[in-house]
Amino acid sequence: MKQYLDLLQHTLGHGVDVPNRTGVDTRTVFGATMRFNMDDGFPVITTKKLAFKTMKAELLWLLSGSSDVKDLQKLGCNIWNENAEAPYWKPKARFEGDLGRVYGVQWRHWTDQNGNETDQIADVIKNIKAVKENPALSERRRLIVTAWNPAELNQMALPPCHAFFQFSCMNGILSLMMLQRSCDMFLGVPFNIASYSLLLHMVAQVTKLKPGEFVHVLGDTHIYHNHFEPVRTQLQRKPLPLPKLWLNPDIKDIDSFTMDDIKLIGYTHHDPITASMAV
Repeated sequence: MKQYLDLLQHTLGHGVDVPNRTGVDTRTVFGATMRFNMDDGFPVITTKKLAFKTMKAELLWLLSGSSDVKDLQKLGCNIWNENAEAPYWKPKARFEGDLGRVYGVQWRHWTDQNGNETDQIADVIKNIKAVKENPALSERRRLIVTAWNPAELNQMALPPCHAFFQFSCMNGILSLMMLQRSCDMFLGVPFNIASYSLLLHMVAQVTKLKPGEFVHVLGDTHIYHNHFEPVRTQLQRKPLPLPKLWLNPDIKDIDSFTMDDIKLIGYTHHDPITASMAV
């Protein structure tokens, strides 16, 4: 995870201090790229503890296509509670706990102007399998899922931060690149790295491909001012060896994964470092 720690240090040392909607200023740089090879181990932060159970619960919830925060809570994850309860959002909610047309809804229920739905996840998996058999297909460069739907941004509790991702299938290896428009380096980015690396492994398994690289493209890359001391604490710590990811090999369909089908093997880490999330 040296790539992440180096970017964290660069942002802290060279960023520009700017205000934002939360009222807590950030130190910000614009534009960065990190690459994580799955052969090196599963890219989970070791200089503090990552809430892996929370992360995999959120990903399974996104893949389910749900907009109901209660479905996420049933998996033991509460990270969307504050967004569901935010005063700027509640008047728009269809029912208590509804988050609107957020990530999973766009992934699984993208709707056009005529009301026709597209399941982007199912389509991209189908196309990966086709490209695996015939690399000359034009779909090879179109293995894309987007959560950024301009027509429905005002129907979301929070516009998507990780907005767009693209797969690459070449020589039996599946890689994934994700574009993130807004990147909370201390709290959010380690979570995003692990989440999309897990998604890469899951899709690779159901398409019978080898997971290759996760490429993380970051737009507005920032550290909140109230995270400066936690960041400095983290940067003083020595990274530990990366763990391995275990997926239940019996799972052949993306919708069949459960919490028990996803585990980290050999995850060692430093103590947790707490910090509040700006909403």
